[in-house]
Amino acid sequence: MDFRTMIKDYSEAPISRHLILELLSDYRSPNDKISELLKSKELISIRRGLYITGPKMDLPSPEPFLIANHLRGPSYVSLESALSYWNMIPERAYEISSVTIKTSKIYKTPVGRFSYQQLRIPYYSYGIKNIEYSAKQTMLLASPEKALCDKVILTPTINLRSIKQTKDFLMEDLRMDSEVLSTLDTEVIELWIKNAPKKSSLKMLIKTLIEI
Repeated sequence: MDFRTMIKDYSEAPISRHLILELLSDYRSPNDKISELLKSKELISIRRGLYITGPKMDLPSPEPFLIANHLRGPSYVSLESALSYWNMIPERAYEISSVTIKTSKIYKTPVGRFSYQQLRIPYYSYGIKNIEYSAKQTMLLASPEKALCDKVILTPTINLRSIKQTKDFLMEDLRMDSEVLSTLDTEVIELWIKNAPKKSSLKMLIKTLIEI
């Protein structure tokens, strides 16, 4: 059986070295075969011990958000990447931004740049959605409310002290639309504040969203 047939059922997610070694267990030297597959770009290494299939294989490949979930876990996609996904900001993010309970880190891979910022439990675990992209791809993504709260919390220069300042941040800096902002659920944000960093900024965010 050729490698493409072996890997076909696993191509829609990042693939561990352990799984590839299992699939190649009949080979005399599976590590040499992995090196050969990397050289021919049938496999692409996205970090040590984690791979995706290359374009030469002509197989469905994992979405960037799913790659982000696997590169450093546990994590979920948030910040500008999630805000863009929910059509809350006009720009498309050039890197995939995520939140993790591990230390902050940046990965530069052949398929893009992935950044991770740290937030602690229990706040970390709020507002995470399972987004089903396909039958084999379910991605962890911040809700619109959580992505915005994460942006406020993880932007070091932001300390929201007034409604005017908050409106400027939302509508001028982030270029958000007032109609979109008016759809956000302030009650769910209220539930998170007790365990959240930057409590006063989130309280000001809620006041501003209610006024909008």
